Amino acid sequence: MTLDPVTLAVLKGRLEQIADEMDATLFRAAFNPTIAEAHDACHGIYQAETGATLIQGKSGLPIFVGVMAFGVRAVIEKFTPVDGDIFLFNDPYLGGTHLSDMRLVRPCFRDGKLFCWLASVGHWHDVGGAVPGNYNPAATEYFQEGVLIPPVRLFAAGSIRQDIVDIVLAASRMPGSAFGDLSAHLSALDLGAARIAALLDEYGGPMVAEAFAELTARAAAQLRAEIVKLPDGVWHEEDFLDNDGRTDTPLRIACDVTVSGETLTLDFTRSAAACAGPVNISRATTIASVYVALKHLFPEVAANSGVLDPVQIIIPEGSLLDAQRPSPVGGYTETILRIIDVLFSTFARIRPELATGHAYGTINALSIAGTRDDGRRWVMFSFFGGGHGGNAAGDGLSHGNPPIATAIIPPVEIMEAAYPIRFTQWALRPGSGGAGAHRGGLGAIYEIELLADKAEAFVFAERARFPPRGVLGGGNGALNVVSYEQADGWHTPPLASKIVGVQLARGQRIRLETPGGGGWGNPETRDPGAAERDARLGLA
Repeated sequence: MTLDPVTLAVLKGRLEQIADEMDATLFRAAFNPTIAEAHDACHGIYQAETGATLIQGKSGLPIFVGVMAFGVRAVIEKFTPVDGDIFLFNDPYLGGTHLSDMRLVRPCFRDGKLFCWLASVGHWHDVGGAVPGNYNPAATEYFQEGVLIPPVRLFAAGSIRQDIVDIVLAASRMPGSAFGDLSAHLSALDLGAARIAALLDEYGGPMVAEAFAELTARAAAQLRAEIVKLPDGVWHEEDFLDNDGRTDTPLRIACDVTVSGETLTLDFTRSAAACAGPVNISRATTIASVYVALKHLFPEVAANSGVLDPVQIIIPEGSLLDAQRPSPVGGYTETILRIIDVLFSTFARIRPELATGHAYGTINALSIAGTRDDGRRWVMFSFFGGGHGGNAAGDGLSHGNPPIATAIIPPVEIMEAAYPIRFTQWALRPGSGGAGAHRGGLGAIYEIELLADKAEAFVFAERARFPPRGVLGGGNGALNVVSYEQADGWHTPPLASKIVGVQLARGQRIRLETPGGGGWGNPETRDPGAAERDARLGLA
C-alpha cells in the first residue's frame, strides 16, 4: 500500500460522509413518510466494473446496500453508460428486494472514464398492484404486488426522459408522492456526484481508487481473522415462517454452517422449496441477508463487499431463497429476518460470547387505505417495532426496529396528521420479553381507530406461530398477536399473522401486539434487583 494510514482514514471518512449526506438529502426532500420519517432508504458507492459495494452510508438500511451491488451489476450488464445518464428500476429479480423499493443508479466519470457508481434506493408509497401500499399477503405472482420496472434510462446524457417519468407516475395510486420521492432521489444523486468530483479534484483518481481497493482488502482480511478464532466444525440450525400467506403450513429456513480455517460455508440447502405466497426472496437478497448478519456478529469489520470474500454461500436453485419470476416477493422482510435469526442461533453455539436472543422477527407491515370526502385516495403504510434479544451486556432493547434496518417508526403525530386515523394505544407490551439472566426487550401494543367512513386494511407479519428464541437457557419472547374489530366484536385472522382486505367502518380498530425478544442465560441467575424493577415499572 502506498497510501499512509492517516490519508486512508481521511479518505474513508470523506467517502462515508458522501453517502451520509446523500441519505440526509433524501430524508429531508422525500414526500412519503416511509422515507422522510422512517428513513426506509439508503445510499452507497459501487465499483465501476463489477458493481461491488465500496462504501455505504451509516443512516440507511444495510440490507439495501448489500442487494444494490447486484442491481448495479444488472445495469452494467445491460447498458453502456455515458456521463449524465441515470438509470431507474425496481426489478426484484435483478438486484432488488420487492417492488416498493425503487432504485436509481448514476455513473460517475473522471477524465472521460467511468470511475464509480452512485446508488439511491427508497421505499415508495405505492407502485400499483392489487393492494394499496403493495404488501399483499395473498399474492401468487409479482403482478399482484405492483408494477415491475426493469432497468431503464431515466436520464440520457443529462436529459430527462419524460415518457419514463409518466409511466412511473401512472403506476402509482399516489403519483404526487411518487414524483416527490423521485425528485428527492435525483437531488441526492446530484449531491453525491458533486461531492465525488470535489474529492477527486483534491486527491486525484488514482489515490481514491487505491483507497477503494485497500478498504475492500482490509474488510476481507478482518473477517478472515475473525473466522480463524472460531473452532472448526459443522453446525446445523433451523427456524420457521408461520406460512406463505396462502396456505397455513410452516416454511423451514435452515442453514448448515461449516468453519474451516479462515473460511466459512453457509449451506441453505435444507430450506423450504419456493412457495405460492409472497415470502420468497431473490438470491441477491439472501446473500445480502448474510452480509447484514455477519456485520452484526463482527461489527468491527469494515462494511463493503470484502466481507463476503471468505464466505461461501450455497443456495439451492428455485428454492424459497432463490425466487424466480414471477414468484411473489413482497414479504421479503420476513424471510431475511428469519435468516438472520438462524445465523444468530448458530453463532451462539459456535462462539457463546457472540450470543444474543432473537429479535422480534417481523416488521408488522400495515396498510390502511380509503377515499377522502373530496374524492382523493389515501394510503397509510407503516411498519412497527418490537423487542430485541437479551445479550451478555444486558437486557434487550424494548420497542426497537429489526436488525435489517436503521429505519425508525414514523411518529404518531405525523401519521395522525396525514391520514384519517387515531392511535388509541401506543405502549410497551408487559411480559413480552423472554425470561433470562438478561431478559428480552419488550414488544409493543399499537391500536389504531379509523376516523373515516370506511377503509380497507392489510397486515403482513410473522412470528404468530413460532416465537423469537432465547439463547444459553433464556426463554422465548411472546408471540405476535394481530386482531381487528368488526360489528360483532374482535377477530384474529385465520393465518394468524396476515390480513387481506378487512373492511373497517368508522370507529373500528385494528391492533398489533408485537413480540418481545428472546432472553439470554438462565432466568434463575437474574439479578433480583432487576426483577424487582421490572415488576415496579409494570414491565414483567
